[in-house]
Amino acid sequence: MPYNGGPMTEAMYYVLLALMHPNHGYQLMNSIKEVSNGRITMGPGTLYGVLSRMEKDGLISLSKDDGRRKTYKITSDGKDALHNEYNRLLALVQDGIILKEGDENE
Repeated sequence: MPYNGGPMTEAMYYVLLALMHPNHGYQLMNSIKEVSNGRITMGPGTLYGVLSRMEKDGLISLSKDDGRRKTYKITSDGKDALHNEYNRLLALVQDGIILKEGDENE
């Protein structure tokens, strides 16, 4: 069943960002930390749960399995979902501009 386009978890969002370049598990954990500027540290349990779900949703696919490590890549559906989520997050930030305006009036 394809991804329904609802809000993504932070873990899903960062996994897709990190998979803009194909990656395997351990390398992926490091890439997520890097792309989030150190804010997100994802353990193996969370990572593999998210990878499994996203593979079922068609957002990522296995690009290589050498028996020791599986390399994943983002699919075109995954890229579309990532762009939609990015635009949703931008809209949230833009809607929150009222907070900044409120600070200026105090």
